[in-house]
Amino acid sequence: MEKDKKPIVYDVYYTQSLSPKPVVVFCHGYKGFKDWGAWHLVAEAFSNEGFFFIKFNFSHNGGTVEQPIDFPDLDAFSQNNFSKELEDLDRIIKSITSKQFEQEVDRSNISLIGHSRGGGIVLIKAEENPIIKNVITWAGVSDFKARFQVNTSEFRKWKEIRISYVENTRTKQQMPLDFQFFEDFKANEERYTIQRVVENLSIPQLIIHGSIDPAVAVEEAKNIHRWNPNSILKIIENSDHVFGSSHPWKQNKLPEDLQKVVEKSIEFLKAQNP
Repeated sequence: MEKDKKPIVYDVYYTQSLSPKPVVVFCHGYKGFKDWGAWHLVAEAFSNEGFFFIKFNFSHNGGTVEQPIDFPDLDAFSQNNFSKELEDLDRIIKSITSKQFEQEVDRSNISLIGHSRGGGIVLIKAEENPIIKNVITWAGVSDFKARFQVNTSEFRKWKEIRISYVENTRTKQQMPLDFQFFEDFKANEERYTIQRVVENLSIPQLIIHGSIDPAVAVEEAKNIHRWNPNSILKIIENSDHVFGSSHPWKQNKLPEDLQKVVEKSIEFLKAQNP
């Protein structure tokens, strides 16, 4: 991508036709990656419906070019922050306008989808980048600041020793997080305040959330919808944070709930460009 930047690994899914297609850029969440679970089947579903679909790893998500699945580079993971993720998304959007795909993409029709923390990232980018035409969040967060829990002893310890660890329950890795992550947030707090972002959104917005999401409560989706009454809120009943998916996903079809999410998202995007 750019010589002086950490590389971004990405995949594109489309049916070659030499005609412009609406673009969808998908952003994974915290401790996520582009090849998690059934994301490849999600990409195929959008491609089969005529979209140019991009999924990618944030540059500091902990993966590498050689090993994009899971987290071999924990040093990079510790140095990730919201600024880097927003810059990575900018780099991906700029790549869409490159000559490589010029006959296959409709540069006037770019939509963003974000899962979990990626939902907050796409909302911020959609509000500040006028090239974005639609934005969709899947189990998206509504408040970054609340997650720092600044009034706790754990936060004070993190500030003092400047490193904390969170266990990845699947890989059992102790994943480090440098205190620069909070410092980046604090230096850009207004930019990263999702309520302000959503209240300023003027493009079509779809919010999809599982009713029993244990990681990001469904109330967060309701907050986002309340801040932008023009948005559309779809709650998937009895569905979790990943809509029935898991990693690795060995079936050749989407889980039922994630299939609903994909169908509702495609229906929404097609309705904006009938």
